[in-house]
Amino acid sequence: MKKPVQNPREVAEIVAVQALSFIAGDPELLGRFLSETGIGPATLRTAAADPQFLRSVLDFVMRDDTTVKAFSKASELHPTNVAAAHQALGDPQWERDVP
Repeated sequence: MKKPVQNPREVAEIVAVQALSFIAGDPELLGRFLSETGIGPATLRTAAADPQFLRSVLDFVMRDDTTVKAFSKASELHPTNVAAAHQALGDPQWERDVP
């Protein structure tokens, strides 16, 4: 049995990894993401371990309302939870609970 995650930053990182998986599942989104970030497909998995990269994933998702809605629907998260995760990754002092 997995231990429940209590740290809001850890939860935010999980949301970002889910967002990355969502992006990777859509060739058009993935192409745009790779071209905007300058990262190559071969280094994507390694980059996912970097919290700053995970923030850039959520930056990408949050920039477009359609993408936020599609990710929220796919992940069964409310868009405000995605926004809270985005903020938690950007602010080391963030203490509000995220999904």
